[in-house]
Amino acid sequence: MNDDLGSRPLPDLKIVIPSSNTVGVLKKESGVFDGYTLFTIHKDTYLIDHCGRVIKHWVSEYERGGGFYLLEDGSLLRAGKIENPNLPYGGLGGIIERFDWDGNLLWDYTLSTPMLSQHHGLYQLPNGNILTLVATRKTSDEAIQAGRDPNNLVDDELFNEQILEIKPIGNNGGNIVWEWNAWDHLVQDFDDTKDNFGNIFDNPQLIDINFTGTTNSTGVKDWLHFNSLQYNQDFNQIILSSQKLSEIYVIDHTTTTEEAAKGFGGTYGKGGDILYRWGNPIAYDHGTETDQILYGQHFPHWIPKGFPDEEKLLIFNNGLGRDTNFSTVEIITTPLDGSNNYTYNTGIAYGPTSTDWTYANPDDPTLFYSRIVSSAQRLKNGNTLVCEGTKGKFFEIDPNGEIVWEYINPEKSDGTIVNQGEEPVSNIFRALRYSPDYPAFAGRPLIPGNPIELNFNIGNCQ
Repeated sequence: MNDDLGSRPLPDLKIVIPSSNTVGVLKKESGVFDGYTLFTIHKDTYLIDHCGRVIKHWVSEYERGGGFYLLEDGSLLRAGKIENPNLPYGGLGGIIERFDWDGNLLWDYTLSTPMLSQHHGLYQLPNGNILTLVATRKTSDEAIQAGRDPNNLVDDELFNEQILEIKPIGNNGGNIVWEWNAWDHLVQDFDDTKDNFGNIFDNPQLIDINFTGTTNSTGVKDWLHFNSLQYNQDFNQIILSSQKLSEIYVIDHTTTTEEAAKGFGGTYGKGGDILYRWGNPIAYDHGTETDQILYGQHFPHWIPKGFPDEEKLLIFNNGLGRDTNFSTVEIITTPLDGSNNYTYNTGIAYGPTSTDWTYANPDDPTLFYSRIVSSAQRLKNGNTLVCEGTKGKFFEIDPNGEIVWEYINPEKSDGTIVNQGEEPVSNIFRALRYSPDYPAFAGRPLIPGNPIELNFNIGNCQ
């Protein structure tokens, strides 16, 4: 999958947007990065230009379910939501759909049963297979046998997180060709008569089944809450985000399914164990609460090659659980050796100890806050597109932190479109920018229609 989602700046033109605007485009300044922005809300997925005009609109029968991408062939890959009373899960999906450029459904695949559901993340691999996150239910007996403290089982069950790799077949089929389960990579120091007993400090490659985070998640069944899955083709690695534990994890994708269930095998020799983790060292007894950097983060991913800060990790740090409510965007350099192995010194938390770059609201940090959802994406000219999800806001900042483009989603979560001048109540999971030379657009007329909002007013924006 091509990660080149932006390529060139727009001409230096004076654009006037009415100051009374409350939705759609609120600002467009010189230096904004050329391209088209993709987002999904309700059953709709929109591709818009910098004036908020609709280039493409796809409609599903299902509410949004998390991840989505415009693929290089012009098709839309999208997760939809299937209600599942057995899995009360924020970010629930259940079905993966692929639509062609004209909105025709090409393929769908359901992952929703009383025992499991697809949720949040999905990613198409270069071979056309699809990685996706799935939550599965474990009984209290299974959780206790795995070493969970019974006092932290107030919901009488626990959710496991797994990754499935699906090879699409036909119009609505698929074969699962690879699998990874968090349940295979646990450690606990609570009960030496149960599975996974060991020293937390001595096993940074494993997840402590009794660590419940530094926010109020003690005993909840959704104790991990993986909210993102991304892939690095050069390393053949997957990065995951645990919102509840405020950590990110990198694992090996070169393993077989059998190796992925163990602690050996694969290119990096560690099977499905954690290759790298970062954000909250107390989770593996390598620090205290004062060492925590991530707070309920979303969308950690590698910045593509050819972009400023290439191959570094970009993370939307929501700030959920900070002493003061504010969000930041972080860039970090991972501690790699020459063979793409992550450097770990025994007893010392994985580095880095500080970020390379951080964005916060320069006037008042609390003015920029989204406790859930959200994303950030580095663009090829050094700008960064930020989705402040709970406000339904996208804004683009230049390398100096100045906002050069701002947009407010005009569609509510029930599909209602508001008038210009009104304020919608909805959130946006993520926003992605694609450049005009992205392969999906080759040979296709990109003719802008009207903006989404009713009674629109985009001034002299062209």
